[in-house]
Amino acid sequence: MSYLTIENRASDEFEEKKSVFIGHIKRTETEEEAKEFVNEIKKQYKDARHNVYAYVIGENAGIQRYSDDGEPKGTGGIPVLEVIKKNELRNVTIVVTRYFGGILLGAGGLTRAYSKGASVSIKAGGIVEKVIGVPIKIELPYDLLGKVQYICASNNWHIEDTQYTDQVELQMYCEKEKLEMIMKTLINETAAKVSISEGDEGFFFKKGDRLIK
Repeated sequence: MSYLTIENRASDEFEEKKSVFIGHIKRTETEEEAKEFVNEIKKQYKDARHNVYAYVIGENAGIQRYSDDGEPKGTGGIPVLEVIKKNELRNVTIVVTRYFGGILLGAGGLTRAYSKGASVSIKAGGIVEKVIGVPIKIELPYDLLGKVQYICASNNWHIEDTQYTDQVELQMYCEKEKLEMIMKTLINETAAKVSISEGDEGFFFKKGDRLIK
């Protein structure tokens, strides 16, 4: 299973009819982390009129919460939540801070502004995919190092680390669904002269063809 989330904690702001909106976003793995982030922003921006928020927690989006924080019902939290859902994000919390500028925006204007606040924060944070991966260790004789490096480079399999002892040990991360194919290829191309061991599977960030812890 894979899902989309945010790569970095980030924020961005814009002005709408003299009101300043600041969108804050953070990757949060649990509801407790989400609440802590909301409280942190509320404390940091306690002089703001509103700190509207929404979050989606769980690979299956099982937990979804939002708050209008004093704005007219349905004009703040729901628009933020809908932007998260539209982008198919998981384990993400967004808080949109508003400093009131004295001009009323109306229900439609507020909805658009809070949606924009969520969108600019997502753009600033950067969307990234998380996939189930497996760390593998490849042990091989020195005379096969060049060949294995070539095989990996040709298939865009990134070697994370290389250790030189009485033989060579390569560390890689691979997607679970590609594990069998990678192992079979390396064994077949080296006439079974490599030894491959698997670590515990878990979630990794996927950037291009590379998995990152």
